[in-house]
Amino acid sequence: MDKMKLRRELLAARGFLSPEQLRVNAAKVRETLLDQPWAQMAGLVACYWSTGAEPETHGLVFALWKHGATVILPVLREDDDLDWAVYDGPDTLAPGRFGIMEPVDTRRGVDAIRTAALVIVPALAVDRKSGVRLGRGGGSYDRALARVGPNVPTVALLHDGELIDDVPAEPHDQRVRWAVTPRELTRLM
Repeated sequence: MDKMKLRRELLAARGFLSPEQLRVNAAKVRETLLDQPWAQMAGLVACYWSTGAEPETHGLVFALWKHGATVILPVLREDDDLDWAVYDGPDTLAPGRFGIMEPVDTRRGVDAIRTAALVIVPALAVDRKSGVRLGRGGGSYDRALARVGPNVPTVALLHDGELIDDVPAEPHDQRVRWAVTPRELTRLM
């Protein structure tokens, strides 16, 4: 299956998730991730501010921040690469490109992700054998993940049914080391 077709199918399936199911999924994913020692001890966490039917991260970002982690969120640049800025509470966000909420703090540069102890990324699907993640197709997170050190936990947040057996891969596609669904935490590599 090609990436475009798989993206369409996955986005259509997400469209059938009820607001209640999205809320339940978010709580389960958040609890599973926050139970991990490597998440509890991470001083600097790169995350994202979810939109639409993505696994919701608003509560996760807030919980990490309240527990003392410095959380950096992406700021989409004109070249579609990701800059990073510090989240300092819900009142420090404003709509950016495409209406996605971004921190208003000073931009830290595209290399800020290199210093993160935990990196949490969006995905439409992840290959359970190889860890290849399928994103929305812009390549922003592939560029960002290429900057992350080899021992840093990189985690994709998914809904049930999105950890699959065959994600088409291209040379530029980056892998994640973990996937979290409402049912499970899976180490991928």
